[in-house]
Amino acid sequence: MAMPTIKQVRAYTVRGGGADYHDQGAEHWIDNHIATPMARYPEYRASRQSFGINVLGTLVVEIEASDGTVGFSVTTGGELGCFIVEKHLARFLEGQCVTAIEKMWDQMYFATLYYGRKGIVINTISGVDLALWDLLAKVRREPVHALLGGPVRDELQFYATGARPDLAKDMGFIGGKLPLHHGPAEGEEGLRKNLAELATMRERVGPDFWLMLDCWMSLDLNYATRLAQGAHEHGLKWIEEALPPDDYWGYAALRRQVPPGMLVTTGEHEATRWGFRLLLEQGCCDIIQPDVGWCGGITELIKISALADAHGALVVPHGSSVYSYHFVITRHNSPFAEFLMMAPQADRVVPMFNPLLLDEPVPVNGRMKASVLDQPGFGVRLNPDCALHRPYTH
Repeated sequence: MAMPTIKQVRAYTVRGGGADYHDQGAEHWIDNHIATPMARYPEYRASRQSFGINVLGTLVVEIEASDGTVGFSVTTGGELGCFIVEKHLARFLEGQCVTAIEKMWDQMYFATLYYGRKGIVINTISGVDLALWDLLAKVRREPVHALLGGPVRDELQFYATGARPDLAKDMGFIGGKLPLHHGPAEGEEGLRKNLAELATMRERVGPDFWLMLDCWMSLDLNYATRLAQGAHEHGLKWIEEALPPDDYWGYAALRRQVPPGMLVTTGEHEATRWGFRLLLEQGCCDIIQPDVGWCGGITELIKISALADAHGALVVPHGSSVYSYHFVITRHNSPFAEFLMMAPQADRVVPMFNPLLLDEPVPVNGRMKASVLDQPGFGVRLNPDCALHRPYTH
């Protein structure tokens, strides 16, 4: 059939949850004294929102085709992302055939190279790319995973990220990833507290349940090595994002120094095939964790995954709901997925991008049947009760 062309691109922002899941109310575990690169300053230690982790807000990209079909996506980026979409990227999209995704990605990336490459610009390109995949799949009346080659397994299995791995075990997840609460600036006492918390959680979950630590870019090589060595007796499966994302040399050294059998993982804040090529070629990690809403979208994640496969590394995308589920279900080197526990006390399963998305699937007993993902596009809708704001037009 004749494919429609892209008629109009629109960009909106919205506050409160959604893709900017750090934009939460008070007393949420995700903002409770978590080790960060800013924890070296006591005034920014207790809350990540204190140094502005929630300033961007959610970016919503809508792309309307000439036949009236609308694809959309959500990621972080807020008003900055809206400006980039409306004032720069739209020119590479409108008038193009909806199938020309590779060409559009290429033009967006190279046109922004002089001020982009990573960060907010790649977040924004990722959002546009996800909306393009949603649009094309809806035009073809297929789920996105069908465009990616189709499922290679009947269901997804999940580990949970949150403050209560013990509750996650009861909910059927295969593992639990704790946020690290104390960084190097809190000294030996902080290190002891980190290990004590891990020991307590190991007692609660028993010997076979996966336990991991999310360090959120907060450590140096010496501290990360000592933490990994101390955590070994508590059966830590992996240490995640221990160092700043640009410290490829530190990651390579850490991987050599962790106890045998412990995995080193990173990549949540890495972007594009070139960034992940550095991680893989320098032997920085065992598992890469690209966020499909930040690394360049589905178009780039396909390339990143192929690189990882050639290097014998697993790809376990950072939690991004349906946008990663449709990819993981199609790849053998993505054997499980992450689920962020967005309930304030991590004591129940709620949709990750609540309240912004409707029909967003969640794991049941730590699993999700492939058939749950069989609706056209990514299978979700925007909640009309969420007030979208379009700060720019073109």
